[in-house]
Order: sequence, then C-alpha cells, then structure tokens
Amino acid sequence: MTADNTPIEKTFDPEIISGGMGVRISWWVMSRIVSMMGGLGVVSGTGLEIVYPRLLQDGDPGGHVRRAFTELARRQPALAADVWEIFNKYYIEGGRAPGTPYKQVPVCRLTRMENFKPGPDSFWELPREMQVLVLSANFAEVWLAKEGHDKPVGINFLRKVERPLPWALYGAMLAGAAYILVGAGSPDELPGMIERLSRHEPAAMSIKVYGVRSDSGSFYAQVSPGKLVGEKAAPLKPPKFLGIVSSFALANALASNPATRPYGFVVESSEAGGHSVAPAKMRFDAKGQPFLMYTDADKADIPAIAGLGLPFWLAGSCGSPDRLRAARAQGASGIQFGTLAALSGQSGMAPKDRDKVLALLAAGELKVVNEPLTSPTGFPFKVAQVPGTISEPAVYQVRKRRCDVGLLQVNYLTPDGQLGYRCPAEPVDAFVAKGGRVQNTVGRACLCNALLSACGLPQIHADGYVEPPIVTLGEDLESARKLQAALPPGQKTYTIGKALRFLREGTC
Repeated sequence: MTADNTPIEKTFDPEIISGGMGVRISWWVMSRIVSMMGGLGVVSGTGLEIVYPRLLQDGDPGGHVRRAFTELARRQPALAADVWEIFNKYYIEGGRAPGTPYKQVPVCRLTRMENFKPGPDSFWELPREMQVLVLSANFAEVWLAKEGHDKPVGINFLRKVERPLPWALYGAMLAGAAYILVGAGSPDELPGMIERLSRHEPAAMSIKVYGVRSDSGSFYAQVSPGKLVGEKAAPLKPPKFLGIVSSFALANALASNPATRPYGFVVESSEAGGHSVAPAKMRFDAKGQPFLMYTDADKADIPAIAGLGLPFWLAGSCGSPDRLRAARAQGASGIQFGTLAALSGQSGMAPKDRDKVLALLAAGELKVVNEPLTSPTGFPFKVAQVPGTISEPAVYQVRKRRCDVGLLQVNYLTPDGQLGYRCPAEPVDAFVAKGGRVQNTVGRACLCNALLSACGLPQIHADGYVEPPIVTLGEDLESARKLQAALPPGQKTYTIGKALRFLREGTC
C-alpha cells in the first residue's frame, strides 16, 4: 500500500531482456517469442519507416503488413485513409521484379510550424505522409510482436535518430508497447513525452541544430496527436521507460529530477554491440588516428546505480548464466542480451550473412572490432569482420558515397533560416559545402544502407550495384560458441528458445 492507502500495482520486471538491435535484427518474430517465453522481447524501432515500404514492395510476404495496417485503421478510423494510401503507394502484388531498385522513401525532413508559445523557440514537424508512415510502421512492428498473447513487448529507439522519433514513439504507444528503451544520447525528455502522448497531447522533443546563435532559441520536433487520431481518443496506458546509460553520472542526473526520472535503466558496458560510449580519454597512434582503450575509469559504478533505488539491467557481455547470476547478486533485475539473440535462427539478420558469421565462429576466426570512426554519429561502433561486408577495406573503398536514407543526418541552419541536413558519410564535397569539416568524413560508413542490407533489404541501384551489409555484434562470443558447438550435425544455428533456456538453466 502507498502512503494514502491505495494499492500498489504489481509490475512485471523481466529477468531477461532481448536487445533492440540494428535495423530489424530484433524484429517482431524473434521478440514475440522472447516475450511469450517470459522474457521481455524488444523490437528495434530504427528505420522502420524504410523497412515497411520495402516489405510492401517485396509483396508483403505472409500478409503481415496488411494485417497490422488493418488493425491500426480499425483502432484509429481518423487515420484509415492515410494508412491505406501509404500501403497502396508502396505495395506491389507478387513483389518487385528481381534486380529492381526499391522506390525511395522520402528522407525525414522537418517543416516549420507556427510557434505555440511566445519567444524565440521554433517548432517543426514532418510532412503528414511521413508522420503517418513513421507512426504506422512502429505500430505494426509492436502490434505484430504482441499478436496472439498478453505478455509485454518493448521497443528500442536511438536518440540520435531524432527527427522521426516523436511519431515513432506515438505509433509504438498506440500499439500498446509496455516498455520504451532509448539510448545513444541523453533521453531526459522521454518520460515527459510519454506522459503527454498517453493523453494524446502535443509532445515536443528538442533537436540539435548546428550553426545557431546562442540567442536564437531552441528547436523542437513536435507530434500533434489530435491532428492524427482526433480529439476524443481514449487515454493510453503509459509504457515504462528504461534509459540506456553507461555511467552513474547520467543515471543519477536522470533519476534526481522527477521530470526526467525513468522507470529504470539498462546499463551498457563498452563491450556491448552497436554503438557504445567513447572512453573518457581518447588515444592516438603514430599516424594520428584514434584508437579505443577502456580503463576502470570508464566502467559504470554499479553499486552507485543500485543505490538509486530504480530497477536496472546489465548489458554488454552479459549473455551467460554466470553473468545473469552475477547481475542479480549486484542488485540488478537481470540482464539484456544481444549477440546471442542476433545469431539465433529467429533473428532478422539476413541468412546468408548469418551463415558467414557462424562459419567464422565455428572456425574460431570471428573477430569484432570497436571502430572509432565508422559510425557517422561519432560514437564508437562494433563491427564484425566478415568477408563481403563493409568491414573489408576493398568493399568499403569500392562503394560510392551517397546519402539517400538519411537516418543519421544532423540538422544545420541554412542562411535563409531553414533546416539543412548533412552526414559525414555522404559525398565529401557535398558535406563540406554544407559546412561540415572534411576531417569528419574520414573512415565514415553509411550505416543506414549497410544495416538495411544486413537485415535482407539491400538497395539495388540502377547500375546493378547492391549495397553491402555491415554486421554488428558484441565482444563476448563465448555463449554463442557454446550453443553452436552443441548443435546436432547439419544444423547451422540454435533457436532463440534454446538461447533463453541456456541463460536460465545453463543447458545447451
């Protein structure tokens, strides 16, 4: 009971969370199984507004997109016409012809709204078509993961992919996401946004804009639910928000303010896959190139985080029974595991790429490198060294620089007061012409195209060139190696169910 004698709602605190990895590596099929088996299945919310149009152009195999869009139109009649307009725009009966490029989805670009408050701040929104596309795709991914059971499902967003985030968050909430996880930047605005969106109120999120004078005010991307679902929508149950952090300092800053306090944390170490925080002290080799070396000073203070009194889960080389027990002994609610899930047979990784990775793993030749320059975000990024992928210098060098997806573009202010967009992985001349620094282009890879390729949705260009993939994994491969070694002859990989049983019981 609380101080005013009202009952305390019993909460579901999963012991095991599957990571929201890559672009559709953590897709609804795998995450649904994790949740149904008593964990928290988390889908990746990154790039779904690109994924779903490509699925439709491939003929919507299994009819899953149509089924999810039908449910969204049923629940939100005010959106129905827009939802089916998007479906019909991209859907190709029987799928596109082999070797045909995907129709490009417009890059998420913001247009200025009228100011809602007096002062220098400005508010921006996506064009309506993109609002509905982002919302629909995120609704669909969560709804499909929830279909047929009553267990909780979560969704993971990158704070760095900021322009579509307010609409993606709202779409996931409309589908009934039980947990929202956000990392790659401070997620301090998310708790307030979740509360407002649960009441279908306008919610704004600050966006970073380069080239702005200190007296020019702040810039916000704002979602306006009333314009999408109408003014009389029933309130939503707010999902629990988990901030992904790598330090006590950030966790403490979020927890100390009621406006930013999350339900809990996922505490990621530098060994986790995907993006990770840079070490406190950068080091450089004889050629002046940065390299990453982590020390004890870069480790999160787990006892201090436990002392904040909020639920937390450990991530990064935690996908083993021993690490699960150790996490619980440190006061954690459990662990988040990624690499073990990414290499399972139910992950969204393209089978041909997973087969290559597993062959290297079986031969003891799989290496994962924490690259300081690869990601356009500036964060270190884990890259598995796999032939035929961007990790190979020859593959990287032959690819022509282009920026036609734009998830990781940053915003800058143009001379006429509009927002411009640039990415250090785009053609160097274009980046510099937009005010970027040439040194920031060195070694950058197009993660947008490469991660779409890694989930089996590569763009094919008019000249026949196929975008190569990139595979990201965590540094700890031992658990995957153990499960792989226990497979019967002829079986390439283990199931996600076996991975969960291994984590809980230690049996292969």
